[in-house]
Amino acid sequence: MDDDTQAAPRLIDHLIELRGRVLRAVTGLLAVLLLLLPFGNKLYAALAAPLLAKLPPGGQLIAVEVASPFFAPLKLAFFAALMVSMPWLLYQAWAFVAPGLYQREKRLAVPLLASSVALFYAGCAFAFFLVLPAVFGFLTKIAPEGVAMMTDISAYLDFVLVIFLAFGASFELPVAMVIAALLGWVTPEQLKESRGYAVVGIFVLAAVITPPDVVSQLMLAAPMCALYEVGIIASRWLVRGDRTAAASDAE
Repeated sequence: MDDDTQAAPRLIDHLIELRGRVLRAVTGLLAVLLLLLPFGNKLYAALAAPLLAKLPPGGQLIAVEVASPFFAPLKLAFFAALMVSMPWLLYQAWAFVAPGLYQREKRLAVPLLASSVALFYAGCAFAFFLVLPAVFGFLTKIAPEGVAMMTDISAYLDFVLVIFLAFGASFELPVAMVIAALLGWVTPEQLKESRGYAVVGIFVLAAVITPPDVVSQLMLAAPMCALYEVGIIASRWLVRGDRTAAASDAE
């Protein structure tokens, strides 16, 4: 009875803490969104630059639906606010779970979280500055003669956001490999031995999640193969360091 009485206040305290963290996270996200809303049209113009640069003279984006000129920049502003506030959102999640972690887990979680955010940003930047210009250049060149490429602004936004998410998530490969190795699901040696299967899987994945052109598939598969090698090195280094730290703590 006493244990149940003590557990109830602890659960309430955790729920109160969770509510506070969620409110802080949402407040930060909304604050960034409000700051970016006035620049929604400029953000969209910057996002459309890779396609507009490849269109023939006179080419432009169109709005098929009546409300598209309003909702497309709004949707982009929300996505941009989510990207900008991602460190703040992750910090709130970390601040909630950190008190329940051991010191060794905290020591590993911080660099993994920082690396995951940095790799996601790197994937989005890689997609915007390198992949999108190459893809649009390829697609505009293969358009049939007499066909004017006039893309709807909402369809273009959805296409670009999918590319961002695909490349951002794919660049998380080293972090996923390190976590799997730390949890004991695989060993760095097994990752090294499975390199051939991993390369085949990477090319299959690239063919599935990218547009149906060889350019974008190769531009996703090539960095993922390099990141796989980075994941092997990082997992070997961190697993060795984790075992050393665990042995030190045991002593």
